[in-house]
Amino acid sequence: MSSNPLNGARFVLAAHEITQLPFDQGAEVAFAGRSNAGKSSALNALTGHNGLARTSKTPGRTQLMVVFDLPPLKMEGAAPVDARLVDLPGYGYAKVPEAMRQHWRAEIDAYLKMRRSLRGIVLIVDIRHELKDFDRTMLSFCAATDLPCHVLMTKADKVSRGQASKALDVLRKDFRQNGVQGTAQVFSSTAKTGIEEARARIMELLATPRPHEL
Repeated sequence: MSSNPLNGARFVLAAHEITQLPFDQGAEVAFAGRSNAGKSSALNALTGHNGLARTSKTPGRTQLMVVFDLPPLKMEGAAPVDARLVDLPGYGYAKVPEAMRQHWRAEIDAYLKMRRSLRGIVLIVDIRHELKDFDRTMLSFCAATDLPCHVLMTKADKVSRGQASKALDVLRKDFRQNGVQGTAQVFSSTAKTGIEEARARIMELLATPRPHEL
């Protein structure tokens, strides 16, 4: 049996609107990030399925909300809970019509505000660059709504270990200064850096009910 708790992930559907998503029950963690930050590669590395999330040399291929089922979570003293990962549309780089960009913004906003089974966000950022407006908007929303957020600072294989450590320190300082209750780590899909830590954090998010569920 695989020791990877995310290895059982399987594609369910791709939704253009939140009304097309699975019934809003159980627990899910959503992946968000700019189109060129390595979101699909991170999902593939975390689940151990190279072809689960579509990757491309052209950023922005994820143009729908893509849902992956996980094996039900076994909770002590309770019935198993449905669990999912949701890959949100990549944002900010894809060469798509402005109408589609506006649609993505509206649907992501509605998803974050209305989806009651959402237990946390995994925000994908490129470790080589400062946080972008989209990243800060996502972090601000998480802080304002007490939605747990875990940041994966991807592409760490492209910088030195010292540079990676410094970037992580800068981000954590930014969190403290802006009241963000998030966690963060260095990550590389290519070098498999931080894979186990990220998997553990995702499982922790899935297993932790939000206040409205208690």
